Formats: sequence, C-alpha cells, structure tokens
Amino acid sequence: MHARTEPPFRADHVGSLLRPPALLAARGEQAAGTLDAAGLRAAEDAAIREIVAVQEDIGLRAATDGEFRRTSWHMDFIYQLGGITKTDERIRVTMRNASGEGEFTSAGLAVRDRVRLSHPIFADDFRFLSDVATTAVPKLTIPSPSMVHYRGGTAAVDQQVYPDIEEFWTDLSAAYADEVRALGELGCRYLQLDDTSLAYLNDPAQRAEMAAKGEDADHQHLRYIRQINAAIADRPADMKVTTHMCRGNFRSSWAAEGGYDFVAEALFGELAVDGFFCEFDDERSGGFAPLRFVPPGKQVVLGLVTTKSGQLEEADALKRRIDEAAKYVPLEQLCLSPQCGFSSTVEGNTLSFDEQVAKLRLIVQVAEDVWG
Repeated sequence: MHARTEPPFRADHVGSLLRPPALLAARGEQAAGTLDAAGLRAAEDAAIREIVAVQEDIGLRAATDGEFRRTSWHMDFIYQLGGITKTDERIRVTMRNASGEGEFTSAGLAVRDRVRLSHPIFADDFRFLSDVATTAVPKLTIPSPSMVHYRGGTAAVDQQVYPDIEEFWTDLSAAYADEVRALGELGCRYLQLDDTSLAYLNDPAQRAEMAAKGEDADHQHLRYIRQINAAIADRPADMKVTTHMCRGNFRSSWAAEGGYDFVAEALFGELAVDGFFCEFDDERSGGFAPLRFVPPGKQVVLGLVTTKSGQLEEADALKRRIDEAAKYVPLEQLCLSPQCGFSSTVEGNTLSFDEQVAKLRLIVQVAEDVWG
C-alpha cells in the first residue's frame, strides 16, 4: 500500500475549521460599524496564514482557508450567482442533537433572472490561499449546484424567467461550468463540491418534506447527479473534484438520518467525481454496505472522526472500521477524514481548537499506520 500523491489524500479533511477568537471579534467590530471591510480582510488574512501553517504542521497534504471569510458554507457562494436574489423569507431547517431539537435559519433565495456567473466566485480567496500554502495543495470548497435548488425548490424559480424549468437546470450547470473553468485558470487543482442534499434524500422524512413541496423526491438525486456531471464535464484534466455528503452540521447538530442506501447505486455509479467524502461517524449515518457500488478508480474518504464533539476517537477503533469498509471497497480506494467540517457556519461546533487539532493529528497518524 502506498501514500497518495494526488487528491483526495489518505489523510484529508472536509474544509471548514473553527474561527479563532480574534477573527470572531473582528467580525463583531465590523458588524458594529467600528471596523471597515479592509480591516476585516486583514484580520481574515492573518487568521488564514496561521491556520494554513497549522494544517501543514499537522502533516495534511491539502489545506483550506478554513472557510474563514464565510458566514456559512454555502449561502455566501450562492448569493453571488447572477440571477439569485436574497429574500426576506427565512429558510428554516430543523436540527437535532443529543439534547433535542434546534433550528438553523438563513435568508431565503429566489431565482428572478437568468442564472449565470457574473464573476468568478471566491477567486481572490483562492489566490490568497495559493500564495500562503507552501507544502500543502490548496483546496477550495464550494456548494454543489444541487444546493441552489434544494434550499429554495422549484417554487423559488420565477416562471416568467423560466417557463421551461429545463432551461433553469441548463443555465445552472453552465454557470457552474464557468466557475470551474475560471478556477482552473487560477490554478485550482483540488475542488470539493459540498452537497448535503444527496445525503438528506436518504432520509424518508426529508423525501416526504420535499414531496410535500411538489418535488419528485424519489428521483431528485438523479437530477442532481446529471447537473453536477454537466457542471464538471469540462474541468481541467489535472483538476481533481470530490463531493462531500453529510446530513447537516450546525453547532454540533444534524438534520437528516439514515445510510446512503437510497441513492448509493446511482450516486457512486454515475456521479463523475474523483472521490466521495462520506459521513460514517455514528449509527445515524448507516453502514458501509452502500460502498459496494463504488467503481474502480474512485476514492472514498471515510468520515469516521466526528467533528460534533471534542472526545477523541481511539486509533485502533478507527482502524477496525477501515477494515470493515474494506469488505465493500478495496483498501487502496479508501482514505480517512472527519465526517464534516468543524465550523460549517461561523458559530462552529462545540469543541475547542486543541480538540480540533488533536482529531486532525489522529487522522494523519492513522492514515500513516494503515497506508504508509
């Protein structure tokens, strides 16, 4: 067994990291009007320099900017797409944890013009990350095309703009294809499409909720797979694209439950990405059997280390679970990561910076033990 020299790596991570106190303070000052945009950008720059150095010191082969410039993992991107408008309506998602139920809310969205890429999104952010990273491959994370639809549904699409909904889907994938092309020109060689919808749709309750809105819940994943494939079809030959599929992550809570069984055959067999970041940190995430549909040549990054608590996993327990997964897909096609980001939104999960670092170090250690 050998270490991988291209993404995804044997020891990897999803992307978002806990925002440091100094950055949170700067955000607060900016919100209060006592710090201008340039001041906030400088605080972000300093925090990103530090967190990239931490990732490289840990031994990770890929580094992100921790999504430090974002409020949420997806809406900051989606609102920058041409044709997408932020609305006064509130998107509410029921979240659960061991203590009960809570709620994630964000502003709504509407499609009120033709969807297009008005400018390359996160381009300056990626340039800065590329300049700061030294030993690690700079990795950019963006929400998948599916999330534009999943957050608002067909009802959010103005029928006067798109009397034929197929034109919306065509424009959406074309806008993403333009983004992928622009990122390729900037030198991005590791792109991750974050997609909670493909995991949510495994949950019967989530499908029922979608069906109640008039969507074809039983086949929606097939539509999403087609649109992602269209978006990445012309990516540079040396750009590796992965997708991360979790069941929600907000202040250590989740939204959906159940294994990948419902979508597995189409997802693993048809989605034209190079690797799948899958959530397998506890019983609500289901078993490894759906991985039997993963074809040769594709990597599966096992999200065995939870980001939802600070309790550190045991290395031997992780190795046993890797062995279990290897019953369904060859060990050579497996990698290891946390099950999600540590801070999908600016608030972050309920663990400390040191606990976060310990988990990432453990992943690197276990990966070295297993794959060399």
